[in-house]
Amino acid sequence: MQMSDTRQIAASPAEVYAALLTPEVLQACVPGAQDVTGSAEEGFEATVVQKVGPVKATFKGAVTLSDLVPNESLTITGEGKGGAAGFAKGGAEVRMTAKDGGTELSYDVEAKVGGKLAQLGSRIIDGFAKKMAEQFFSNLQNTLEGPVPTDDEPADDDAEAEKKGWLKRLTGKA
Repeated sequence: MQMSDTRQIAASPAEVYAALLTPEVLQACVPGAQDVTGSAEEGFEATVVQKVGPVKATFKGAVTLSDLVPNESLTITGEGKGGAAGFAKGGAEVRMTAKDGGTELSYDVEAKVGGKLAQLGSRIIDGFAKKMAEQFFSNLQNTLEGPVPTDDEPADDDAEAEKKGWLKRLTGKA
């Protein structure tokens, strides 16, 4: 399964790039992530619980970052084994470009599954993989920008303060 998409994030390319190298951000962004440890240099270990159709599995695997071009692009590659459910592996080429006071993030994703998961059929698997990629990048956007206020709740400055607090912890700057 392959897909591509683009989204605008209200953060600089440097902030987006730094976020993608941080295990805490990856854990917050990967749907179903229970634990992400490691570093960008040595790779990350991850535990992810997911339900694909009728199959629920805990995947334990590794995530590596490669082709790192600071503040411009990187490649995320992951592979996990889910016991009897099978395996999942895939990757994303991520590009960041400064645009409209923020970052235009574009990505190309490829995913493959095997074992029981592969028996579910390509429509279910493709839909699931697309949903996972979209959720990851939506979570990344929300982590960097703060929660988006709904029509029912007025925007408040706490979200901006929370964003700046997160960025300060990440970058060590105000």
